[in-house]
Amino acid sequence: MNLAQIQELKTTISFADFTAQQLLGKPAYEPEDLWTIKSDNEETQEVLGFLSSILAMSGSLDAIMEDLDEAEKYYGTKANYHLNMEFDGRKPVGDNPYDLNDFQYGNGNPNILVKDESHGTHVAGIIGADRNNGIGIRGVANNVSIMSIRAVPDGDEYDKDIALGIRYAVDNGARIINASFGKAFSPNAEWVYEALEYAASKDVLFVHAAGNDGLDLDDPDNPNFPNDHKFQNGQEFVNNVITVGALGSQYGPYMVAPFSNYGAKNVDVFAPGAQINSTMPGNEYEFQSGTSMAAPAVAGVAALIWTYYPKLTAAQVKKIIMESGLEVPVQVILRSNPSQPLTLQEISKSGKIVNAYNALILARQVAKGKVKL
Repeated sequence: MNLAQIQELKTTISFADFTAQQLLGKPAYEPEDLWTIKSDNEETQEVLGFLSSILAMSGSLDAIMEDLDEAEKYYGTKANYHLNMEFDGRKPVGDNPYDLNDFQYGNGNPNILVKDESHGTHVAGIIGADRNNGIGIRGVANNVSIMSIRAVPDGDEYDKDIALGIRYAVDNGARIINASFGKAFSPNAEWVYEALEYAASKDVLFVHAAGNDGLDLDDPDNPNFPNDHKFQNGQEFVNNVITVGALGSQYGPYMVAPFSNYGAKNVDVFAPGAQINSTMPGNEYEFQSGTSMAAPAVAGVAALIWTYYPKLTAAQVKKIIMESGLEVPVQVILRSNPSQPLTLQEISKSGKIVNAYNALILARQVAKGKVKL
């Protein structure tokens, strides 16, 4: 995000906040108050949907505006490399990002360089934070080791880094790869496809966040990489990839987080992903939102399954997670089309919410040969 985009976002949020205040008739309101506003005006619906998404991601407008103020100060004093076509951030390490065979770069230091580098810490806590120390949160799984691999810089990731990161994880013993990243354009997608095939050949599960644009990934105009099909809405070429959408905390028609991408063909399951409390650098905790928070919940369930039934294959674990989830007998309202409620079956492949208890029951039946998948 550049300086102009930050300033535009601040203006848009302020306008949306003012609109909500006027419609509600009060200066302060809770996120759930927005859903009580009834309007047939399409522009108003878009404004309220945008505001709901912002609140789901940040928890409060004050928090997001403080972050944007800090970002504005930063970009006001630093060179805007994102728009500098002459800037080559890979030159200092001697790397050509478009040569897959040039991989003598990087280092073995998993620690953060600055406090803002916290995304991986938050994700890791959701998967495996200590369940017995009475501090912060309890991770989904209690018998995991975390391999820290940084493949995403400040901005969109290079396909080369993702492909080599997947291969590194596989070659060094990972059973599950949690992928909390994504983008709409992938110039060297074949490298990532080959890495996913390599992971599948080694029986490694790849859990991928669906993305936070509130879009239908089945729409050809909304591609999302990496994915498990080489053509939009094509056949899956691997059986070890599971894509996860995000849920909010409110059961009912607004249970799908307004920022979450969805798709009957391209999103497999949904899991909690709004305002999730987890670990942060410096022994701190913080609430964060995104499909990046939903994916590790599923990765944790996969780890839980393999803890008890290690002989199951990655393909079996994927099917167990999808088939054992909870069905929801309600229609949900999506930010992109609030006037047309849909079922989870219409916006995801399984039509279900991931459930660890049910997953372990089904895993036991599969492991004992009572159920075949």
